[in-house]
This record gives sequence, C-alpha cells and structure tokens, in this order.
Amino acid sequence: MIALPHHYQVELSGGASGYLPTRAPGLPELRLASPADYGGPGDAWSPEHLFVASVASCVMLTFRAVARASKLEFSALELSAEGLLDRREGVTQFIEVTVRARLVVKAPAERERALRVLEKAERSCLVTASLKTPVRLLPEIVEEKPASAPPAAADTAG
Repeated sequence: MIALPHHYQVELSGGASGYLPTRAPGLPELRLASPADYGGPGDAWSPEHLFVASVASCVMLTFRAVARASKLEFSALELSAEGLLDRREGVTQFIEVTVRARLVVKAPAERERALRVLEKAERSCLVTASLKTPVRLLPEIVEEKPASAPPAAADTAG
C-alpha cells in the first residue's frame, strides 16, 4: 500500500437535466443520473446506488485483504447490500445499510474463524468506518460441497 494520505478525484459535467458523465483519471467513464424514485430514467447508476455499492465493495475487498493476512482459505464470497433511505429529523438520508454475506469455506473447522474474519472486515472497511449510517452485517458461513465422484462405468462385458 502507498503511504497515506491518499487523494481521489472525480469530475462531472452536465446541464439542467439528463445524464452526468463522470470521470476519474485512468478509469472508464460512468453515466450517472437520478434514480427512478426521484424522477430519473432508472437506467443509470445513481448516487444512491454508488453509496450502497461503495459499502458492499469495500467490505468485500477488505475481506480479501484480512483473509489473506489471516491465511483463511475460502472458495467464494457473495455479497448483496441494500440501503434504506428515509427522512429523519427533516433530512433525507440513508438510515441503514444491510450487507448479506454468504461465505463458502473449504473446511468445516474454519467456520468460526471465517465469521470473525468477515466481521473484522466489516469493521475495518474504510467506507463503513467513514459513515454515520449504521451498517448491519448478516453473515452466512457454509461449507464447500465436495466434488461428486464421476459415475461408475457400466459393465459392458457380456
């Protein structure tokens, strides 16, 4: 990792309506718009989607780093995240982000340790650590299913 502090820059342009081309140095351009809930077209990433995606992707990337440092072997991690937007004290804001995680471990004995690593990743994620919005992790740890043996060859001797 490069020494801190790090700086991240984005640039947007747009008129009174329509899409917002969004750029960052060295990255593909994103097309942003208001979500359908706010009268947008509903066919482009919105700030609301990016907010929830930032939480989920940071948790996943942090999990990879913590698992690697912990020498935890896993087969897969699937995340889905949902942000709940509401009005509180006259301000529209995200009041909760729920992250559902399904982690597939290779060995049954790793389940407890895998849960601890996943919880540490959620706590250590720089995005979740930067939010006032609570993030709720709903983990499911499952064992990898052993590969099934190929079917036995039929006896064709007659």
